[in-house]
Amino acid sequence: MTTTDLEAARTYEVRTYGCQMNVHDSERLSGLLENAGYVKADEGSTPDVLVFNTCAVRENADNKLYGNLSHLVPVKEKNPGMQIAVGGCLAQKDQGEIVRKAPWVDVVFGTHNLGSLPVLLERARIEQESQVELAEALVEFPSNLPTRRESAYAAWVSVSVGCNNTCTFCIVPSLRGTEKDRRPGEILAEVQALVDQGVIEITLLGQNVNAYGVEFGDQLAFGKLLRSCGSIEGLERVRFTSPHPRDFTDDVIEAMATTANVMPQLHMPLQSGSNQILKSMRRSYRQEKYLGIIQKVRAAMPEAAISTDIIIGFPGETEEDFEQTLYVVEQARFANAFTFLYSQRAGTPAATMPNQVSREVMQERYQRLVALQNEISWQENKRQLGREVEVLIALGEGRKDAATERISGRAADNRLVHVALDPSLHFPRPGDVVTAVVTHAATHHLIADRMLAVRRTVAGDAGELPIASPGVALGMPSIRVGSA
Repeated sequence: MTTTDLEAARTYEVRTYGCQMNVHDSERLSGLLENAGYVKADEGSTPDVLVFNTCAVRENADNKLYGNLSHLVPVKEKNPGMQIAVGGCLAQKDQGEIVRKAPWVDVVFGTHNLGSLPVLLERARIEQESQVELAEALVEFPSNLPTRRESAYAAWVSVSVGCNNTCTFCIVPSLRGTEKDRRPGEILAEVQALVDQGVIEITLLGQNVNAYGVEFGDQLAFGKLLRSCGSIEGLERVRFTSPHPRDFTDDVIEAMATTANVMPQLHMPLQSGSNQILKSMRRSYRQEKYLGIIQKVRAAMPEAAISTDIIIGFPGETEEDFEQTLYVVEQARFANAFTFLYSQRAGTPAATMPNQVSREVMQERYQRLVALQNEISWQENKRQLGREVEVLIALGEGRKDAATERISGRAADNRLVHVALDPSLHFPRPGDVVTAVVTHAATHHLIADRMLAVRRTVAGDAGELPIASPGVALGMPSIRVGSA
């Protein structure tokens, strides 16, 4: 049997932690492995290669990874040929520490050299020793690597990697490096290729997506990119994440409002409503600017759903500071918010700041914030009652669909909608678009029990091809308010 035949028999699994950029990178890791002859392991089986694509944003990410690695010791003893690889931001941060703490790990690779994974696995197997390889600078844009997308109808498209900001709570810039922008032609060529494969929704990705163009000196580059996406025939939905308020220009708002396939949705991190805390965080906008952007977005797109990220308990946060966050939440009327307790990360300036907030105080504030946001989310969802919505049917969005005889997906504004099936209409496939009337509003989802039409799409056709598989939600993180 040749080496290639042996490789073809080996299976893999990639476990992803953290942000959408990691989901994007994991699709590249899967593509690299399949390009090298590996096949995806069946669900519930023990893979020959298990890859952890890690996150370093929160403290419990470390505990979670090392806990998972410990549980694999007996598994590996039963499966001597099994290999374990650890990549991503935590690997970039901990480097050789991972194999010191978990010597049964075979490969450690970083955020800058994803493409090395197959070679490192092969070298570890031949030499029978752990391989640690971490580049200090980007070796190759992950977008240029082979990919195995988890969705036939939606795709992530990276416009940049890295970040030039110096937020005092964030460790990512030191792990991902400074911002590197792809050229517009390269991005649009990737989008066109995806559309040619049946994709009808893309999400433009960047650590600071609307700073796009800073590397080649074009402050209007992101607005231009949105408008260019609008001219791609067959591309029905364009989203982007995550923008920074500092870089949010009127030109981008105009591009969003005037480009038909850019969805009426904005996810813009707030982090804190207190100007004093924003200053300590080195977030270069203030409460007034943030609310001003929202006001302009709503004036241009009254139907836009706006969501955010909020950190609770940043060092020095007083009750008055926290009340300023509650004030912004009340004013902004977010459709939903991803709320996090501040996590002390070694290596960040905030980790050594005085006046760290106690866990008890953070928890109490967290509960008040979640209660307020849940009430606002419910009220905003109730405003959707009676409206006709177009829902792009998605995989993995409705856990109770079988029991409720509904099917689930995302409205144009990214709200989760569960739609009752109508036996007189075509059964919608993932990637098809249904029109339905909203009949019930809950805090985190809508129910539409009047399906009016089903539009079969090329994305639905593409999803019936063998390469499709479930797993990745559309556009935004799947966590909800209350997930801290």
